[in-house]
Amino acid sequence: MTADEPGNGDAGSGLPRTLFPRTDRPDAPAYLTAYLSRHAQAIQPAPGVTEENGEGPLYLRSFRARRRHEKAGDATTAGPVMPWQGHDLGVTPAWAEVTRTKEIVPERRDQAADVVTDVYLVRHGETQGYSSESGLTPLGAWQSHRRGQEIARRVFTGHRVVLACAPTSRARQTAEHLRRGLIDNVVLFGRDADVGEVSARDEFRNFSVATPYGARDVTSAFRLYHREMERYERIGLGERPGWLVEVDRFWAIQQGGGDPIGHWLMLPLMYFEPPVSCVRRFWSGIRRIQAETAGQTVVVATHSGPIRAFATWAMGYDVGEPFNAEFVRVRLIEGGVTALVLCRNRVQEVRIPGPGDLPAGPDTRFEIGPDVEIDATTAGAEVPE
Repeated sequence: MTADEPGNGDAGSGLPRTLFPRTDRPDAPAYLTAYLSRHAQAIQPAPGVTEENGEGPLYLRSFRARRRHEKAGDATTAGPVMPWQGHDLGVTPAWAEVTRTKEIVPERRDQAADVVTDVYLVRHGETQGYSSESGLTPLGAWQSHRRGQEIARRVFTGHRVVLACAPTSRARQTAEHLRRGLIDNVVLFGRDADVGEVSARDEFRNFSVATPYGARDVTSAFRLYHREMERYERIGLGERPGWLVEVDRFWAIQQGGGDPIGHWLMLPLMYFEPPVSCVRRFWSGIRRIQAETAGQTVVVATHSGPIRAFATWAMGYDVGEPFNAEFVRVRLIEGGVTALVLCRNRVQEVRIPGPGDLPAGPDTRFEIGPDVEIDATTAGAEVPE
């Protein structure tokens, strides 16, 4: 057909239409042709070589092996056990993923020691307030659950986990969330460990204030303080008692954005429980747990003041206020003579104090026995002058 043939001009114009070359091609594009050629010329495996005995790189063979296990139905929740140089490491990919590091460091003292018990002194999560016996906020619950998942990295098959807490609402809730996080990751890592129930122990309570109604937790004392201060402001009954003055100073530092725990640590106070008493109580509680329900891991949910006093006693300097859900780790070495205290990337080996190493002194307002409750024994007692 040429331009002069009928039907090639524009309709009604009488002008001839120019013909263009055809652009449609029946063959495939060059990239597709090359791919089809490579696919058609794919090298067939040599006789006797299959996916099972070494076709392809190592990572591909490992992937195919995992797929075969999954198809066979013998895969577990924890995944296959990871070998190394022909030996069973006893770890799963999930555990290896959260514990891997690029650092190459020499073996530390706490790694070389023969540790029998790991004790974690965990501060409670974020709370709704300190002026009342409040529970945790949603963020505090998440902090505690996440810390439990982290501690589960060091729990292995056959271990027993003992959980304790201070007798307060925020410490109890923290311990419950720690337990849930522990159980979650113990199952994820494929460990068969015994995670016990939470028990409240008075040895791990917060530091107390000596009031006319007995020794009270510093949070409980705030309610008494607020009531008495309001009465004095309305009636003005002379000079305020010493315990009221010290509590007023403590909470004024708190409300002003200062460091009331540092104030309690550094200055001797007549009506506040001394820091060494908290240290003595904590060691007593640790020894009691070890004697009654020995376990490889002990997790204690407690308060920042006693934890800070304990770390200051072990390290020899004030380590600062622990964050919510931060912990101080105590590793009891076999023999029961020494322990390793780990706090903020520092390790200190200390001698485990006996009952006579940290004497109670003549002031018995804050001392408790192993089976004695503070409120039951000191309610209504007069404060000695």
